[in-house]
Amino acid sequence: MVRVTFVALITIAVAGPMVSALEAQTGGAEAVAIVVHPQVPIDDLSFDQLKSIFLAEQQHWRQDRSRITLLVRAAIAPERDVVLTEIYGMTEARYRQYWIAKMFRSEVASGPKIVFSTDMLRDLVTVIPGAIGFVPASEVGPDLKVIRIDGKLPGDEGYPLK
Repeated sequence: MVRVTFVALITIAVAGPMVSALEAQTGGAEAVAIVVHPQVPIDDLSFDQLKSIFLAEQQHWRQDRSRITLLVRAAIAPERDVVLTEIYGMTEARYRQYWIAKMFRSEVASGPKIVFSTDMLRDLVTVIPGAIGFVPASEVGPDLKVIRIDGKLPGDEGYPLK
């Protein structure tokens, strides 16, 4: 246990400056794309629907009642900060408390699946039916289905996830 904590602290200490350097280079303004499994029967969500999904208030896709699998980037990813701020409106500590409380109250069977890289998220969202996640807009590939939020795609004026 001490070893795992030590490794985690080293990872945070090393990754923190790298994340800050990336944000300085990009101005911290890169849009975050919401991506889903190719067979999810939606193309557009309202921001309120997106928030409901990420808060696990909605746990099934309304169109076909398939289970939603939420994939969330690890804490060192800059796009996670955007999602925490814009969708959850929470700090990292509050976000963790939120999911612990939901599991304690048996409102969810488990929390979001933590994904450690954009490549891993891209791979998982394409193979897990009902999956939803987020990636930097610049890293969306042809294999990903990008969802419009309030009719807007990343890069559009007024897109909410920047």
